[in-house]
Amino acid sequence: MNEILPLRRWAIGVALGLTLTHSPLGISTVYADSAPLQQALAQQLSSSVEAHRLPIAEFYQLRDGQPAWQSAVAVESLVAGLNSLAIDGLAPEDYHADTLLDEFQRSQAGDEAAQASFDVKATRSLLLALDHLERGKVNPRDVESQWDAPRPERGYSLLRVVHAVDDRELENAMALARPSSAEYQQLRATLKQHYQLANLGSVPYLDARDESLRPGDEADDVSVLRQRLALWGEAELQVADGSAYPMISVQAASNRRTFDAPLEAAVRRFQRRHLLQEDGVVGEQTRLALNTSVAARIDQLRVNLERARWIRPMQSAEPRVWVDIAGYRMHYVRPNGQHWDARVVVGSSRRETPIIHSTISHLTINPSWTIPPTIMREDVLPQVRADIDYLARKNIQVISLSGEQLVAEEIDWQRPGGVMLRQVAGSGNPLGRVVVRFPNDDMIYLHDTPARGLFQREQRALSSGCIRVEGVAELAQMLLQDTGSRYQMSTLLSGGSDRNVSLTQRIPIALHYLTAWPNAEGEVEFRPDIYRRDATLLAALRRPV
Repeated sequence: MNEILPLRRWAIGVALGLTLTHSPLGISTVYADSAPLQQALAQQLSSSVEAHRLPIAEFYQLRDGQPAWQSAVAVESLVAGLNSLAIDGLAPEDYHADTLLDEFQRSQAGDEAAQASFDVKATRSLLLALDHLERGKVNPRDVESQWDAPRPERGYSLLRVVHAVDDRELENAMALARPSSAEYQQLRATLKQHYQLANLGSVPYLDARDESLRPGDEADDVSVLRQRLALWGEAELQVADGSAYPMISVQAASNRRTFDAPLEAAVRRFQRRHLLQEDGVVGEQTRLALNTSVAARIDQLRVNLERARWIRPMQSAEPRVWVDIAGYRMHYVRPNGQHWDARVVVGSSRRETPIIHSTISHLTINPSWTIPPTIMREDVLPQVRADIDYLARKNIQVISLSGEQLVAEEIDWQRPGGVMLRQVAGSGNPLGRVVVRFPNDDMIYLHDTPARGLFQREQRALSSGCIRVEGVAELAQMLLQDTGSRYQMSTLLSGGSDRNVSLTQRIPIALHYLTAWPNAEGEVEFRPDIYRRDATLLAALRRPV
C-alpha cells in the first residue's frame, strides 16, 4: 500500500494544476501551469489507481503525467499490438482492440474529461494484455483445484514499455511480457499455422470403415486420407492434378487411390505426433485424430499456451525435474544443463495424477508398499474376500495401526476395521526397487515397477496416481551425484529394505498437464485429453474480462 502513496500525491498535485518532475532521489517535485488535459488525466487516475491492480498510475508517472493515446497513429499502433495477441491464444476483443479506434474518435469530439477517460482506458487495455500475456488470463486455481503454486509476478520493465509506446513499437512491449521459452514460441508458431489452415477451405473427412486402411490397399478412401494428411502438414502427398497435366492423369488417379510406402511413412509420422500406436495402419483412433477439425486444434493450442504462461517460472529453474503427465514423459534438467528424460506411466482417468509443485527430499531403496486406503478398499479387499490366500501369494502382511503384524485368518474381512496392508519388498512389489519422494498431500511419488512392458505402450495412463519411471535407478543415481551425496545406487540396492536416503540438497519437481507440447524434435504433439480438463480451461479463456 505504501508504494501507492507517492502516485496518489502526484495525481492530486496534477489535479490541482501542478506538474511533477523527479529529483535524483526519485522524490516528486511540484510545479504550476499544467495543461487542462493533464489535470483531467490526474483526476481520472486518482479514482482508478487501485481499481484494477495494474500499474496504470506508474505508467503515467514515468511519462511525467503526459497522456499517451491522443493521436490516431498512437491508437492504431496499440490496436495492432493487441490484435497480435491472437497468435498467443488470447482474444484481442478482451482488450477492446475492436472498439478503441471508434472510442478514440468519439473522445476527440468531447472535452478533456472524455479524452482523459479514453487515455486511461487504452492504457488499462495495454497493461491488462501484458499482465495476461506474462501471467495467464485465467487464475489456475479457478480451474485446477489442486494448483499449489503462486502466480508469476510482473517481471517486465514498465519503463521499456513506456519507450515502446513512445516509439509506436507495441509489438516490442508485448515481447517484454511474452514467455521466451522455445516451447512457447513453438506453440505460438503452430497456432499461427492453424489460423492459416482455417482459411484454406474445407477438406473431406475420412468415413468410418468396417476394416482399417492398410499399406497396399487401393480405395477411394486412400485419396481422402492423402487430403487429410496434407491438411496436417504432409503436403508432398498430394498428387498433381490430372486436368492441369493431362499426360499424367491416369498415373495420378492410380497414385491417389494407392496406399503406398510414402503414405505409410506419413501415417506413422502423424501417429507419432498424436501419441497413437505407430503402425502405419489407419484404424478408428487414427481416423478420429485425422478428422479432428482445425477449430478444435486451435482451441487445444490456445488452452496449452495459457498453461505455458502459468508454468513459465518453473520452466526456467535449473536444476529441476518435471513430469509431462499427458505426454507420458519425465524430464530432468541437471545442474550442468544436461537433459535426461524417460517414459512414464501415469494415473488412469479414474485415479488421476494431480498437478504438484514440490521438491525432491529423499529416496527409499528396496521399499515395502503400504497399500493406500482407496486401492485397499476398491482393489485388494474384493480379492481377499474371494480368496484369503491372495495375501500370501502377493507377500502382503496385515498390520495394525500401531505396527503390529496380525494373522490374516483372524480378521473379519467383511468389516476389517483399523488394519493396514503392507506388501514386502521384492521382485513382485509394485514399487520396484526405488522410490523418489517429495512432500505432497496426495501421497504421490516417482517409483520403479516390475511391469516394465507397460513403457512400450504409446498411451500410458494406467496407474493409480503415482508415476512409474523407466530407468528410475539411473535418475536416482544422478540425483545423488548432483546433490553431492556420497552414496552409490549399486551399493544401496544390495542392502536391506526400506532404507531412506535424504538428498543433501532438494531438487524442485513439478507435475504438469499439457495436451499440446513440443517434442524433442520441435514438433508440437497433440495428446489425448485423458483427464478431460481442456474444456473447463477453454470456457474460462472465452469469458469476457
